[in-house]
Amino acid sequence: MIFKSGRYSGFLRPLSYLVDLGIIHGFAFYFFEEPLQFLNYIIFITTGWIILSLKSDFYEIYRFTHVAKIMSLIVKQFVIFTLIVFAFFGVFNTIERLPWAILRYIIIVMIAVSIIKFTVYFLLKKYRGLMGGNRRNVVIIGLNKKTDQLRKFFSDNPEYGYHLKRTFDLTGPNKVSIDECIRFIKAHPIDEIYSSVAEVNNRDLIKLIDYVDNNLKVLKFLPDNKEIYSKKLDFTYYGVLPILSLRKIPMDEPFNKFVKRSFDVTLSLLVIIGLLSWLTPLLAIIIKLESKGPVFFKQKRNGLDYKEFFCYKFRSMRPNPEAHIHQVRRGDERITRVGRILRKTSIDEMPQFINVLKGEMSVVGPRPHMVSHTHMYAGRVDKFMVRHFIKPGITGLAQVSGYRGEVETETDIINRVKYDIFYLENWSLFLDIKIVFQTAYNALRGDKKAY
Repeated sequence: MIFKSGRYSGFLRPLSYLVDLGIIHGFAFYFFEEPLQFLNYIIFITTGWIILSLKSDFYEIYRFTHVAKIMSLIVKQFVIFTLIVFAFFGVFNTIERLPWAILRYIIIVMIAVSIIKFTVYFLLKKYRGLMGGNRRNVVIIGLNKKTDQLRKFFSDNPEYGYHLKRTFDLTGPNKVSIDECIRFIKAHPIDEIYSSVAEVNNRDLIKLIDYVDNNLKVLKFLPDNKEIYSKKLDFTYYGVLPILSLRKIPMDEPFNKFVKRSFDVTLSLLVIIGLLSWLTPLLAIIIKLESKGPVFFKQKRNGLDYKEFFCYKFRSMRPNPEAHIHQVRRGDERITRVGRILRKTSIDEMPQFINVLKGEMSVVGPRPHMVSHTHMYAGRVDKFMVRHFIKPGITGLAQVSGYRGEVETETDIINRVKYDIFYLENWSLFLDIKIVFQTAYNALRGDKKAY
């Protein structure tokens, strides 16, 4: 919605629309020789921009919104705006303009819109952090590990503008009742209430919800203290019946699928044509000279929806019967001298861009495991199978966060799953680009777990 409840959002969003549309039409003024053409453009583009912005949530940016999310929204809006503008010149085909001139105009507009958006975002952060403005008074109901992490977040990040007035303990030695919490909230200008699900019983929860509903307070919940890695619950209605889904996966949306696949195909073609076309014959000679066996090593892995596929690599080991059973270990004697270099630089993974082009893998995603290991971890590691909701990747968030290569302890695979689930629930094109650059940097620097 354009008008959203909030201290400044009631006028910031409409103002943002006006500023952005002013930029769009200001740069377009010299495009048109006749006033009527320009008027048609204003009506067409303004209508399209507002409707599609509402659908894409382009202006749904809050104090807690991450920069990666803003970048993702900008990329999506760039694609949408490009389609709108070219659609206009397709409908009004009597107005002749060169495609490159139209594209240049679109890029200039989106750069200007992005600069304004980030300027406002960071100025508000500075305003909250340095001047104490745009603050929201909050309370936390419940005292446990999760609520203590939230308290620390509020105190360590003043730029978000949250001022914690009090934390209520409902079960400890200094426990208070939910009625006392409500009396405190009534007596102070509290904007938001954060409640732990684990600390509040059903009767008190109903009482708290009734209070916030009748007093225009914002109530948010923290999940309990169980090992829940992340929950992006999706709330929808079937008729009038509310339905809560366990998680919402961004890559399930058709537009995001298109963006993700376009990124994969573009990057894989660049690597295959620009690098593998000449590197493969060269490596084939070197690999063959050192040891007998095929140039490529293929191994069955589990991918999207748990389906098996052959994952390709440059062969880095001598042919051995344990290749499909035992993972490579530090100082593994099966690895050839050339193989050590290939693995250290991650060049051995390059043929997987063929898997990407075939649609079996993505450039970025959870790393696929050997079939035997997948069966083993599926039974031992909680939520391991969630990784198979999306395509596996050549690299991933877990890999650039220190969890690549050999699984040495149970903690390694648990943390890898944690990062993989976070990735599939928080995907954005900007996050993919960031992971690709981080992977390239780690390969050049040398990763201690690359062996």
